[in-house]
Amino acid sequence: MKRRTLMLLCTVTLLLSGCVYATHQAQAANADDYALYYMTSDLKTASGRDAIESEDVLLEGLGELDISAASEKLMEALLEGPRSETLKSPFPTGTQVLSAVLKDGHATVDLSYPYSTLSGVSLTIADYCITLTLTQLSEITSVSITVRGQELAYRDKQYFSDEDLLLSSMEDVVSTVPVTLWFLDESGSLTGVDQRLDLYEGDTQLSALVDALEAGPKERGMTSALPEGFTVLTTQLSDGVCYVNLSAAILPALPENADLQPALDALALSLTSLEAVQQVRYLVDGEPADDYGTVSIAQTYPREN
Repeated sequence: MKRRTLMLLCTVTLLLSGCVYATHQAQAANADDYALYYMTSDLKTASGRDAIESEDVLLEGLGELDISAASEKLMEALLEGPRSETLKSPFPTGTQVLSAVLKDGHATVDLSYPYSTLSGVSLTIADYCITLTLTQLSEITSVSITVRGQELAYRDKQYFSDEDLLLSSMEDVVSTVPVTLWFLDESGSLTGVDQRLDLYEGDTQLSALVDALEAGPKERGMTSALPEGFTVLTTQLSDGVCYVNLSAAILPALPENADLQPALDALALSLTSLEAVQQVRYLVDGEPADDYGTVSIAQTYPREN
């Protein structure tokens, strides 16, 4: 079993721009002790701390299992959630391990449907909590995560390793972009908040903006217009039109009182704050559609002057 100490590299502010940083606070002395990685309880107030931290648990006999069985047992322990009140599980309720298969040092973990409701920063944190937990096993050097046998197509990458978290730093910021993100104020009205987003190598302005919008507002008195569980699959820009691909599969899982109209309005208003985006057009599972849930999306959303 490998053990490592992951040093604090950055604050949560950088996490909200798309990076994840982690620490393992103490090296276990017992061969049956394993580190389970979780997100910190409150990312918005954890300035200067890590986004992901670990706690040690005793899993007797795990080292005697074959690697696939050991991976499944480790994942089951991870999904049970943390004991510490300073940590929080990033995994949706009901997430289960369907299988764990190892080939040439690469572990493929297949999870149940609730995991597919994650997106943006939340998905990134969950992916790396799994990666850090599994790569402490010496036989595992990289991880991929599927849902019911399928990759999540809207992920930026499908293969993960613990080294990913050690390579990101302030030096990776290649540019910044001014945007206006739209959130709900205390009266329930959409209000624009001007920000500058850091872009890292591999980021696009569209993906960085959607991630920031999904992460929610940092200002007091503001709340996200996106219902819990709402996710954007992909974004693509062509001739000034930003095509936003939404998932029909998430609609039944959204809260009963979810209001999609302000969510779609907030997305369109935020995206058209980018200089290159003149209008927004919504797709459902990659195809034009008249409606998304109960909201008409047949029209385009032009930039408001």
